[in-house]
Amino acid sequence: MRTSGRMSNAKNWLGLGMSLYFWGLMDLTTTVLSGTPTPQDKLEALLSDKSQSHLRTKRSWVWNQFFVLEEYTGTDPLYVGKLHSDMDRGDGSIKYILSGEGAGFVFTIDDTTGDIHAIQRLDREERAQYTLRAQALDRRTGRPMEPESEFIIKIQDINDNEPKFLDGPYVATVPEMSPVGTSVIQVTATDADDPTYGNSARVVYSILQGQPYFSVDSKTGVIRTALMNMDREAKEYYEVIIQAKDMGGQLGGLAGTTTVNITLSDVNDNPPRFPQKHYQMSVLESAPVSSTVGRVFAKDLDEGINAEMKYTIVDGDGADTFDINTDPNFQVGIITVKKPLSFESKKTYTLKVEGANPHLEMRFLNLGPFQDTTTVHISVEDVDEPPVFEPDFYFVEVPEDVAIGTTIQIVSAKDPDVTNNSIRYSIDRSSDPGRFFYVDITTGALMTARPLDREEFSWHNITILAMEMNNPSQMGSVSVTIEVLDVNDNAPEFPRFYEASVCENAKAGQLIQTVSAVDQDDPHNGQHFYYSLAPEAANNPNFTVRDNQDNTARILTRRSGFRQQEQSTFYLPILIADSGQPVLSSTGTLTIQVCSCDDDGHVLSCSSEGYMLPVSLSRGALIAILACIFVLLVLVLLILSMRRHRKQPYIIDDDENIHENIVRYDDEGGGEEDTEAFDIAALWNPREAQAGAAPKTRQDMLPEIESLSRYVPQTCAVNSTVHSYVLAKLYEADMDLWAPPFDSLQTYMFEGDGSVAGSLSSLQSVTSDSEQSFDFLTDWGPRFRKLAELYGASEGPSPLW
Repeated sequence: MRTSGRMSNAKNWLGLGMSLYFWGLMDLTTTVLSGTPTPQDKLEALLSDKSQSHLRTKRSWVWNQFFVLEEYTGTDPLYVGKLHSDMDRGDGSIKYILSGEGAGFVFTIDDTTGDIHAIQRLDREERAQYTLRAQALDRRTGRPMEPESEFIIKIQDINDNEPKFLDGPYVATVPEMSPVGTSVIQVTATDADDPTYGNSARVVYSILQGQPYFSVDSKTGVIRTALMNMDREAKEYYEVIIQAKDMGGQLGGLAGTTTVNITLSDVNDNPPRFPQKHYQMSVLESAPVSSTVGRVFAKDLDEGINAEMKYTIVDGDGADTFDINTDPNFQVGIITVKKPLSFESKKTYTLKVEGANPHLEMRFLNLGPFQDTTTVHISVEDVDEPPVFEPDFYFVEVPEDVAIGTTIQIVSAKDPDVTNNSIRYSIDRSSDPGRFFYVDITTGALMTARPLDREEFSWHNITILAMEMNNPSQMGSVSVTIEVLDVNDNAPEFPRFYEASVCENAKAGQLIQTVSAVDQDDPHNGQHFYYSLAPEAANNPNFTVRDNQDNTARILTRRSGFRQQEQSTFYLPILIADSGQPVLSSTGTLTIQVCSCDDDGHVLSCSSEGYMLPVSLSRGALIAILACIFVLLVLVLLILSMRRHRKQPYIIDDDENIHENIVRYDDEGGGEEDTEAFDIAALWNPREAQAGAAPKTRQDMLPEIESLSRYVPQTCAVNSTVHSYVLAKLYEADMDLWAPPFDSLQTYMFEGDGSVAGSLSSLQSVTSDSEQSFDFLTDWGPRFRKLAELYGASEGPSPLW
C-alpha cells in the first residue's frame, strides 16, 4: 500500500519537495501510487529498481508524512491524502480503516476509496501533528489484507498569530537628568507561530508613542532615553507605546502593542529657596520654654530625601533666646522659646535663619548653592503676669523661744508688669496646717502666731502667696523653709523608773545603782549632765551620789547595818542639771529596797515579815471580807439616792414653769466678761499693754479672727507691734478650753484717710442738715446702699406710708 497527498497550491508542493522525505522501497506487485507522479515518486521508483534484487517478495508497509495547512476556512472537508492497496480491484471488497490520534472526529477515511479528509478546523498552535494507523481489511471476512502500519499528519503553519507582550503593561523608573542612551527597561514579545518556518515568528520592535524622549532597540526591545536633561519638575510621567511586528516588519505582518509607564525619579538638582525674605511673628511673654513661636518654610522642588531640610539660626540678637527645629514630616522650621521672655526687659528680637539640603549630589553642585536665608522678626507681647518674689526662696532660722508676733522674715514680691499693681500677701494654709505663722497682708512681714517647739516640729516648710490687688487671679508663690533652733527649755530627767536594792549586810561605800538621764534639747556642744543629791537630802546619812562625769552617776551606801524591820524602803531624791543657758534641772527619785542576802551578796528576800499575811488567814476568809465590804458600799449608795429623791417637790413651782418664766439678764452682748476679751486701749497704746500685767484667760467665747480685707490700702497698715499683740491674744483665746462656742461673724472695716468712704467724721461737716447733700453715697458701692436709700435724693414721687 502507498499513500499520496495532494496540495492545494504550488507553494505547498514546493515545501513537500524540499523536504525530500523518503517514501520507502515498494513492491511493484503490491503497491501503486494514486494521483499525479511527483519527482519524489520517480526517485523512489529508481531506488526500487536498483535494489530489486535485494528485496523480499513480501514485506511490511513503510509510511511517511502527510502535510495539511492550518486554519482551513472552506465549507467542504479538507482533503489530506489517499490510501490504496494493489489488492483493491475497485469492486469494494477492500475496506480501509483508520485509528489513532484524531481518527473519527478530526480525520475520516472513505473505507472504499481510502481518501482521508479533515473535518475540523486545525490549529498548529494547539496541536502540531497527529499520529495515525491504517489497515486494509477484507470487507466480507474482516480479515486483514495487509499488516497495520503507522503514519503522521503534520499541520503546516501559516502566519495567523500576532506578537504578544505577556508581561505588559510595563512600569519603569529612570532618574531625571540621565544621559542619552540610559537603559530604562527591556520589553519582550512572543509570537506563537512556528519560528522554523518562514518569517512568521521573527519580531521587530518599534516605538509608536514616546518620542523624542525615548527610543527602543528593534531587535532586543531595550528602551533607552533619547533626550538629555529631562526634568522631573517639568514632566514626571511618560506613557510610551511599543509595537512588535512579525514577518520581520514587512508589509502584511501581524503586530501587537504594549504600554510602558515610565516615571522620572528625583535627584537633588533644585536648591531650596525661602518664598519670604522677611517673617513677622509675635509671642506672649508668658510663653513657656519649648513652646512654638512660628514656622518658616524653604521651598524645594525636589522630593523625598532630596527635599530634606536643616534649619539653623545663624545670626541675630535672639539666637540665645530662641531655637529652631526641623519638622521631619513637613520639612518646616519650627521656632521655639529657649529662655523665659520678659516684655519689660526686651520687646523685639531678630533672627537670621538658614535652610539647607543635607544631602547633596556632586554632579549638580554647579546648580547651587543649596541653601538660603531669611530674616525673622519676633515681637514680645505684654501679659498680666503674677507677682514675682525676690529672691525665689527663703531660709529662716528661728529660736524656739521666740515670742508670739515676732517678725522673723520680710518677704517681698513685685508686679513685673509696667502697671506695678499693689501686692497682698497670705499663707497657703495647706502648707501650715498648725497655723504657726502669720504674714502681714501689705508689708509681707512673716510673724509667729503660736509658740514654736523644736522638740515637736524642728522644720516648717510654708508657702507664701502674693496676689495682685486689682487682679486676684494673678498669684505668685514662694517657699519659705524655717528651721527652729534649739534653746535650753527642757530639763534632764531619768529615762525610766529606777529601783535598786541594798543588802542588810552591805558595807559603807558599796555601789547599789548606776543612773543616767536624757534631755530633749540638742545643744551644739552636746549634752552634759551633773548629778547630786537634792537639797532636802543633801545630808542623807544612808546614801550618797558620785558623778562619773560621763552623764552617769553612781549611788553608794554611806553606812552599813540596814535592817528590814527598821525600814524596808528608801526614797532617794537625785538632782539632775544640764549645762545649757539657763541651767535647767529636775529631781528624780530612786527607790531602794532593803533585802536579806547571803554571804556572797545574792538577794534572798526583799519582803518584810511584818507585812506578810498570817499563815492562818485562808483564801476563803479573804473573799468573805471583800464581799462584806462590797455589800456595805451598795447600802451606802442606796441610802444617798433615796435622800436625794426626798428633796425634790412633787408640785411644780410657778416660778420654774418654763411656759411662764421670764429670765432677765443684766448684761448685753457676750456678757460682762466680754469686756475682757480684748483691751481696746491696748490697740492704741500697745507698749503700755505689754508692760502691764499678764493677760487674763478668756472665759466667754472663742473668736474667729477674719483676715483683713484685701481692698485695704497700704497706708492703713497698722504697726507691727499691734499685730504682735493681736496674735498673742488670738493664741490665748485659742488655748482657752472653757470658752463657749462662738457663732457670730464680726466684720471690721477701715474708714478715714485712704478708705473708699473717706472720713465719716462730723467735725468738718456743714452746719445744717438742709445744706448737706447725700447723693455721693450712691457712688460708694453696695456697702453704703442702705444709707443712700435713706438720705439720698429721690427722683420719683414720695411713698404714701
